[in-house]
Amino acid sequence: MKNLIIAITLLAILSCSQDKTEADSIVVNANVYTVDSNFNKAEAFAISNGKFVAVGSASEIKENYTSDNIIDANGKTIVPGFIDAHCHFYGLGLNLQTVNLVGTNSFDEVMKRIIDFQNKKNATFIIGRGWDQNDWEDKTYPNKTLLDKLYPNTPVAITRIDGHAMLCNQAALDLAGITTKTNVSGGEIKVENGNLTGILIDNPMELVEAIFPKPTKKEQVNALLDAQKICTNLGLTTVSDAGLDKQVIELIDSLQRVEALQMRVYAMISNKKENLDYYLNKGKIKTERLNVQSVKVYADGALGSRGAALKEAYSDAHNHFGAMVIGADAYKTLADKIDEAGYQMNTHAIGDSANSFVLKTYEKTLANQKNRRWRVEHAQVITDNDFNYFTNQNIIPSIQPTHATSDMYWAKDRVGEERIKGAYAYKTLLNKSGKVALGTDFPVEQVSPFLTFYAAVARKDLKGYPESGFQKENALSREETLKGMTIWAAYSNFEEEEKGSIETGKYADFIILNQDIMEIAEEKIPLTKVQQTFINGVAQ
Repeated sequence: MKNLIIAITLLAILSCSQDKTEADSIVVNANVYTVDSNFNKAEAFAISNGKFVAVGSASEIKENYTSDNIIDANGKTIVPGFIDAHCHFYGLGLNLQTVNLVGTNSFDEVMKRIIDFQNKKNATFIIGRGWDQNDWEDKTYPNKTLLDKLYPNTPVAITRIDGHAMLCNQAALDLAGITTKTNVSGGEIKVENGNLTGILIDNPMELVEAIFPKPTKKEQVNALLDAQKICTNLGLTTVSDAGLDKQVIELIDSLQRVEALQMRVYAMISNKKENLDYYLNKGKIKTERLNVQSVKVYADGALGSRGAALKEAYSDAHNHFGAMVIGADAYKTLADKIDEAGYQMNTHAIGDSANSFVLKTYEKTLANQKNRRWRVEHAQVITDNDFNYFTNQNIIPSIQPTHATSDMYWAKDRVGEERIKGAYAYKTLLNKSGKVALGTDFPVEQVSPFLTFYAAVARKDLKGYPESGFQKENALSREETLKGMTIWAAYSNFEEEEKGSIETGKYADFIILNQDIMEIAEEKIPLTKVQQTFINGVAQ
């Protein structure tokens, strides 16, 4: 009788096991924000072949699935892998090999970092990025005098944090062939008392960038792998790189194919003839990890360097309006060309004049079309009735919340009391468009998605300033912010059917956090840590 009971028990266990589906991994005991259409929560999910195959309660998953790899989340919060809708992934990696000038509080500190770098590297061309005169006590542009004295024979070119202004020494200017008589439209070569100051704004910078030493293949690979490590450690599983050349895109593809680069990349091609000729004729390119179907275009410069194109003069610069970096006819012709190829157009637009022009061009070019999803990158200063263009479902605002909290100390000085009301107006943009894609623009800003989340929700800096939040009426809710960093960012990349939420059939891209960013106090959001990042269900 005893043997009969044992046999029946074993048979029941075996039968139960056979009824279950074998999964590659099962995650249990989790606080899961699925970010599905109903913003449902879950406790567990199962993964097979790199995709979610079931999401639900712990009992549901355990009853229907079995696996040799069961991950106990210990009650921790899980969200979809973050998508940075606008960044410079490759640029981040390259910057690690140059002088880091981010966070410098004076030009003296800039010089100290350059000197320390050169003493270690002995570079034949000193390149750096990250200074911002708006953070200094003396907020005027620096000049090249000290660089000329210290490095008379070694070219130096250091770029402002936003990438729209550059300081060069005379050696670099000579190599680039820049004199007081050089004329380049779409920017400015600063001259004082008949002499070059070394400051270049927007398009003239390209003359110097053209003579930069080209990185070797090894340096390029290292840049991509270094950037990947930084990004996956912070919970990013997809990056939208805003401006890449064909050779870099092909390198990314090759690294992804041999699985050295796990990061998914939405690659916007740079607006250069060779890129356009190749990709627009070839058509869209789509693999599991690479998506090429968009063009990054610059309409104007940046507000911090007074290169953004404004309808009325800058409040702190008499009779200065900034500048478009592309001609109106050239832009319209380009828009038609991109439209004809079925590509997405993603235009950098900061000033209200640039935004107005871009939005009107988009609306006219895409008239009577559907699901084109052309993006306005930054959409930073909007005035008059131009917000209404975003009700057009073909147009998406792609915005970076940390720009608001970085610029809030001086932005009002640039645009004045009235125009600032339509600047960094993320809630207004959301209300008009129904979706906003959120990014960082790193390395202009820091990589951390948690700083993005905090800036969107709190509208404060890390010291809690201002106490009531910067133009708090334009803060986003936590749910809106999480959507902007996941499913809406995926939508802006035409990828919402494969990523951006924890749902059956989608890629198993998710992250485990050490605290619940949807519930903790605002001031604790920036302190959030990623315990583990998963791409295709595999820990990175």
